[in-house]
Order: sequence, then structure tokens, then C-alpha cells
Amino acid sequence: MINPSSKATNKVTTLLIVEDELASMELLYSYFNQQPYEVYKAHNCSQARELLAQKTIDIVLLDITLPDGDGLALTREIRSRSNMGIILVTHRSDDIDRIVGLELGADDYVTKPYNIRELMVRVKNLSSRLHQETLNNTHQLGEQINFDCWSFLPGRRLLIHNEGQEVSLTEGEYKLLAALLANPGLVLSRDQLMNKMQRRDWYPTDRTIDVMVARLRKKLNDDKGSPKYISTVHGAGYLFIAPIESADS
Repeated sequence: MINPSSKATNKVTTLLIVEDELASMELLYSYFNQQPYEVYKAHNCSQARELLAQKTIDIVLLDITLPDGDGLALTREIRSRSNMGIILVTHRSDDIDRIVGLELGADDYVTKPYNIRELMVRVKNLSSRLHQETLNNTHQLGEQINFDCWSFLPGRRLLIHNEGQEVSLTEGEYKLLAALLANPGLVLSRDQLMNKMQRRDWYPTDRTIDVMVARLRKKLNDDKGSPKYISTVHGAGYLFIAPIESADS
């Protein structure tokens, strides 16, 4: 199996800037690129969705007004499948927009014109909070868990196949797998999984759990009809059935 990487405790925060004003997008990109972040940029919803599908993003700076869609709708879409940090950045100062954005799951809301140093502090604080939550889970599970041909690195939200293939997990997939691995051989109901996965303003539903299980099975090449890892117990929930071991065992 693959040895744990030092990146487990020194992971660089990945930041996605979604901004309709090109000058503002480039300014933010240039500023944050000088900080200890891995930075990506998108001018519209379409570009943002492509990057969200391709990269493991920790925090999104998201403008509400975009040329091909609504940032609030994109917030809802992101939160339905991920617990990544979301900071809304917009010209709108209406309290209703602010409240709706936060209710949809945004972590923070910044109105233009903003002080870029203040925005930097908000991103840093959110990054620290997310990092601490990851460390807490790493402490509970260990730096690496091995099962069958896979290694799970909680601190990096990553699965690594013993042939070298790396599979990134969304925050929801990561929390689901972490919950199952922390309770091997124990049936976890959907309610129990929802309680373990909910965070801040994100509350998964029964359907969310089922969708995430399906996505996780696909990434693990696990056959629902003849599972090696995640088994469905009809009327009860899910359980992890493969033998597991920590990297230290």
C-alpha cells in the first residue's frame, strides 16, 4: 500500500474565483495567487461547473450575477453535493439576497466594493475552519486507511489505488466514506449518515445519501448487485463490508 503523504497535514487550500467582471476576476486571481493558495478562475457558470467537476475545490468566491446563470442557483447546486466553503461576492446589498444566499448554504457574503484585505481575512478564516474539521476527522480515522486495493487518505480527501490511480472525493463523498470506515461492519441508517455528514447550513436528505453512495460506488468500481465494499441493507441503511487496516497496523 501507499505510504501517507506529508500533504495530509500541509494541504494547500484550493480556491475558485467565479466573477463576471473580467478586471475584478483578474485582480482577485492575481492577489490570491501571491498567497499560499492554489487558485482557479471562471467567468461564468459553465466554466465554474467544469472546474468543479475536474478539481477538488475547497473554497469558492462566487459572484451572484453571472452572464449565463444565477450565482444563487449555483450555490444551491454546489451545496446539494458538497460542503466546500462558499463566499458570495456581489454588488447586491439587499438583505433579502444576503439572507437567501446564507439559507442556501453560503458561509459568508461580501458586498462590492469590498476591502480586498478584509476579503483575504474572510477566506483565511474559512480555510482555517475547514482545515480544522479535516484534522479532526484525520485524528479520528488516522492518516491512512487501507482496504482491498485502495488507500484512503482522510487529510487529503483522496483515494489511491494500489496501481497508482488517484481519485479525488467531493466533501460529501469524503464524509460518507469516513463515516462508513469509522464503523466497519455496522449498519448505518440514512438518518445516522445524515447526522454524521451535515455541517454548517448543509443538511443532506435521504435522496442525497443514496446519490452519494452511488457516486462513491462508481469511483470504487463497486458493483451494487455484488458489492465488495458498500452493501445496502434494505430498510435499514448501508454498511462497509471489506476488511480494513490502518497504515500503522
